[in-house]
Amino acid sequence: MPAIRLTLPAPAKLNLMLHILGRRADGYHQLQTLFQFLDYGDELSFALREDGGIHLHSEIAGVPHDSNLIVRAARQLQQQSGCQLGADIWLNKRLPMGGGIGGGSSDAATTLLGLNHLWDLGWDGNRLAAVGLGLGADVPVFVHGHAAFAEGVGECLTPVELTEPWFLVAVPQVSVSTAEIFSDPELTRDTPAITLSAVLERGGRNDCQSVVEKRYPEVRNALILLNKFVSVRLTGTGGCVFGSFPNKAEADKVAAQLPASLPGFVAKGSNISMLHRKLQSLS
Repeated sequence: MPAIRLTLPAPAKLNLMLHILGRRADGYHQLQTLFQFLDYGDELSFALREDGGIHLHSEIAGVPHDSNLIVRAARQLQQQSGCQLGADIWLNKRLPMGGGIGGGSSDAATTLLGLNHLWDLGWDGNRLAAVGLGLGADVPVFVHGHAAFAEGVGECLTPVELTEPWFLVAVPQVSVSTAEIFSDPELTRDTPAITLSAVLERGGRNDCQSVVEKRYPEVRNALILLNKFVSVRLTGTGGCVFGSFPNKAEADKVAAQLPASLPGFVAKGSNISMLHRKLQSLS
């Protein structure tokens, strides 16, 4: 393997609440959600290519090379910037697919930011986020890298300062289809809009949770189990579920009681993503 020029994290996120206000004419849903990052995630490494080729050297089962969000993000940035350079890319995958913690979207955002740095494009966050939005509604929040209250389809972001607890994230062994959940006729789609101040004061719920629990008994069982120890909820469209703790020791104590059939991890919540902290250390 040639010398790696740049290695960057692709952090997980949690949706601390997720309200669905309605469905738009184009089929997308109007949302309100609160994003916070975790100091845990995938890792991507990038090496410069002079020939313009984009090569992802890490296979993901069931995902063709050219369909991978990493490759699509790289090619979109290449195309829109007119850059003649390419990249070799390696992925160390830790985040589960279909987990609702942003694995694919985070990988895409890290690719955009990493190649912006490697190719010396000098694009700002707004320009990169606009490319990211074409890849997925969650990509912009990872590009901007700050905990945020998101509205619209998830692209209208208001940065927020939240407490940064420790989280236990349990990973039921299912891959939840976002499209399947959002097309379910039983999904709540008429939650009244709420103000950011009300969210910060009272919190909120996840409107997808009841549909996911009904379709995926593994998720329902994980929620029942963890609710014996701490208040838990679904993140995104699932299937990961999470609870918060004031310190790592208490989170680790509950994590140690998870059965082998329900893997999980403990990570600290963070208002600034570890990707952005790493990039700031390089500049």
